[in-house]
Amino acid sequence: MRVALTYNLKKETGEVKDLPPDFYAECDEPETVNAVRDALAERHGDIVMVEADEDAFEKFRQLRPDIVFNMAEGLWGESREAQIPAILEMLRIPYTGSNPLTLGLCLNKARAKEVLAYYGIPTARFIVASNPSIEIEKYLSFPMIVKPLFEGSSKGIKNDSIVNTPAELRNKIAAVLDEYAQPALVEEYLSGREFTVALMGNADRLNVLPIVEINYSALPAGVNHIYSYEAKWVLDTPEAPLDIFACPAQVTERLKTAIESVSKDAFRALDVKDWCRIDVRLDSHGVPHVIELNPLPGILMDPKCNSCFPKAARAAGLNFTDLVNGVVDAACKRYGI
Repeated sequence: MRVALTYNLKKETGEVKDLPPDFYAECDEPETVNAVRDALAERHGDIVMVEADEDAFEKFRQLRPDIVFNMAEGLWGESREAQIPAILEMLRIPYTGSNPLTLGLCLNKARAKEVLAYYGIPTARFIVASNPSIEIEKYLSFPMIVKPLFEGSSKGIKNDSIVNTPAELRNKIAAVLDEYAQPALVEEYLSGREFTVALMGNADRLNVLPIVEINYSALPAGVNHIYSYEAKWVLDTPEAPLDIFACPAQVTERLKTAIESVSKDAFRALDVKDWCRIDVRLDSHGVPHVIELNPLPGILMDPKCNSCFPKAARAAGLNFTDLVNGVVDAACKRYGI
């Protein structure tokens, strides 16, 4: 079976003017792309590489692979993660992961939360702010968290994203509008424990891998207890990894069931396919709330990189090859390949 791997590589922001310094945070290093390629090659002999750039359509049209392992994040626009799947659907080429609509909805955090709310799935109360003057404190309670509306990989979520006063709120909204040229999502801050949940499969074969808990006590004193850009990319490095994750999470059976249930409900409500990592946080009463869905989860192979989906897979007894090809297997079963 010919398998194509499509991806976006990290680049220096200096190559394009006026970009935020974390613009390429969602994209992958060559080491990760090569690790996925090698994992695919262990079970499928014919692997072709297609970078998700402006030439991707023509490359796919000529190559016509049997299936595509999609880890392309896209670069431009609020629906960038949907671009490669849309191309593949036009060409009638099967691919792993979710369809363009689901990817677009999940990247737009507010639209995803609206779907969750419609289905009665707990998520923090929120408002979308397109200007800093709106008096959000009339509708939401402090503390609040402010983040860009269309970003992933903790882009734009910084240590000062937690706000406690109207002045801090307006300043942070203005900063997001200025730096990211997009609306800000303002949510009521959930004060409880935080988890991330990896899921693989579809329908009645949807499997929840061991739950990962984020241990915020590992952060330096004075750092807010959120998985910010600083916590993810600056304070936690392969050279000096933080002991920031516990997997399997130490939770009661009742809480484990509640977290798994809300994660599966969210997976199905957004019509996610094959795999997803879902971030969950408890409120002050211990009720799990969905923060966001990541239908294109990061998969850094090196355990020192603290990548959550591979960490959960290892706890389930799956190596990196099992993880990557398990996603392909789920997609093949879905397509009837």
